[in-house]
Amino acid sequence: MIVERVIEEAQPYLEGIKIKDAVIGISLIGMELSNNHVGVSYVLREDLKSGCSIFPYAQDIIGKDSLEIAEWALTGQDDLQRSIGVAVLTAASRSLPLVDVDTSIHPFSIEITPEDNVCLIGYIPQVANMFNGMVKNVFIFDRGISKKGGIFGKVLPEEEQKGILPKCEIVFLSGTTVINHSLEYLLSLCKNAREIVLIGASTPMFPNAFVGTRVSILAGSWWDEREKDKIFRIISLAGGISHISKFAIKKNVRV
Repeated sequence: MIVERVIEEAQPYLEGIKIKDAVIGISLIGMELSNNHVGVSYVLREDLKSGCSIFPYAQDIIGKDSLEIAEWALTGQDDLQRSIGVAVLTAASRSLPLVDVDTSIHPFSIEITPEDNVCLIGYIPQVANMFNGMVKNVFIFDRGISKKGGIFGKVLPEEEQKGILPKCEIVFLSGTTVINHSLEYLLSLCKNAREIVLIGASTPMFPNAFVGTRVSILAGSWWDEREKDKIFRIISLAGGISHISKFAIKKNVRV
């Protein structure tokens, strides 16, 4: 799995590093490593079981070896445990000397044409609106919205992915596909994609892990560790990405 390759790439930056602090909110997870690097990932709530005191694994992660917790991205038993692991991986990427692509001319450094079909797996309004009127079609899928509702009329039924994804030249896959282990399946449907962008806070920014996968751009975020207390406070109060985005360091890196 691709997430195994991500963990392998992250290992040198996690060895000897501990989990310094953590916050698990209703929308986001924040992790701080002992080198002060901060990582954030999304909470996929729709498939989590209900009940009280049912996530015991999170209670003793402070002080644990960061590589051990990062491996939860692969071995976690539910989306929450895997998301904790992904948050550690996003924090680890802060140590890499990543060079951003030039986005001043084309969004995400992607050349588009009026005949292109764009597909988003994971509804990100800013991205969807960016391409409106510039391309032939913008198709949107979001499992959480499909299951729980919220954006009526914009999000297509998930069962239509098999027919639409192979027709799209530009595809945006949410980094949450790393969390729920759907990434490989979705990539297998992108048969004619010219560019595939893995996007969002849950995107682990390790380009070498994605070589040969057909993912062409990683569009994730680093976080200003000087604002860690504010970030964690907002997350603890059910804040989402829009509430902490002012503390983000946006990254756009070509694989």
